[in-house]
Amino acid sequence: MGGLMQIGLLGKPNVGKSTFFSAATLKDVEIADYPFTTIKPNVGVAHVRVKCPHSEMERPCNPRKGRCLDGTRFVPVELYDVAGLVPGAHQGKGLGNQFLDDARQARVLLMVVDASGRTDREGNSGKGHPVEDVKFVEEEFDRWVAGIVARLLQNKAGTTEEVLVEGLSGLEFSKEAILKALDEAYPSASDSLSFATTLRRLGKPIGVVANRVDLEGSDEWLKELKTLGLPVVPTSAATEMLLRKASEAGFISYLPGASGFEVLRTGSQPQADALEFARQFLKKYGSTGVQQALDLAGFELGHMLPVFPVEDENKWTDGKGQLLPDCLLVPAGTSAKQLAYLIHTDIGDKFVKAVDGRTKQAHGADYPVEAGQVLKISTRR
Repeated sequence: MGGLMQIGLLGKPNVGKSTFFSAATLKDVEIADYPFTTIKPNVGVAHVRVKCPHSEMERPCNPRKGRCLDGTRFVPVELYDVAGLVPGAHQGKGLGNQFLDDARQARVLLMVVDASGRTDREGNSGKGHPVEDVKFVEEEFDRWVAGIVARLLQNKAGTTEEVLVEGLSGLEFSKEAILKALDEAYPSASDSLSFATTLRRLGKPIGVVANRVDLEGSDEWLKELKTLGLPVVPTSAATEMLLRKASEAGFISYLPGASGFEVLRTGSQPQADALEFARQFLKKYGSTGVQQALDLAGFELGHMLPVFPVEDENKWTDGKGQLLPDCLLVPAGTSAKQLAYLIHTDIGDKFVKAVDGRTKQAHGADYPVEAGQVLKISTRR
């Protein structure tokens, strides 16, 4: 079965990236109030939400990966917590190019900023400017890509298109994004930055996680962040961490991304106060923002589609009778035959047709799959 979609967390040091990562994955990482806590990228499994079609069969599904709760399928994605950037990182400052290189494999980038404005550009406690933080992280990433582009073009052997498609493939930029960026901003030795900026916009879209909106002073910064033209998600990773830990311990019933929770048993007074604070936060913002940011990355920015491959198009089961065991996230525009290859190379090689589990209509190799489809891939014997 195909690999997981990869989402990268970028940002300067000490803005709550590791807290976001830990809340999203429930994986323990080192979290501290000083720069460069994360020296190497933490990698974990988070989830995006998809409506599960199992209700149409009037019985529960059997997910092989992830889980399904109240008709919501939580589909796994890979989350990278990349160590913090500082100004001049593309020149090796801070921990430099290592951080930028760690982010290259991500399909989408979530940029975490301290929306309370309480950390300076180096990640130390002090006066900050969240809007400028977004701009400088974008610039550092673009200048890093521009440096690679300039080196590729300096001694190119072949057409510009060929050199860039081959040379940038290791940065997980698609051929389509590279060619489109060439149309919009043709690169030269003096204009590689313009091309890099365009390519990043097309090939690695960015969403802003406005973290720490639970702290005083964040409302005004949040308004300014929304003027940047990027999608912005008001977030409190610390509140999400609290709720997930309380749910895991059996104190509350909480579904990630929900606007509320149910208290199952009482704890100490400090615990009760913390949960009341969380309740008021959810009342104000509608969610903690963590799950919404992941969903934004997966669908609005990443343009991924959920597809449910099955072996029996009538019962929607696999060979063992398990209902809707798999949900694959595939890029928009994926053909039926490409889906077959994502399931297994042999299935792709022997592809005959794809059959829609709802309509029973057969589709050929070039048919673009649709979001939420249940599909049986038929193969030759």
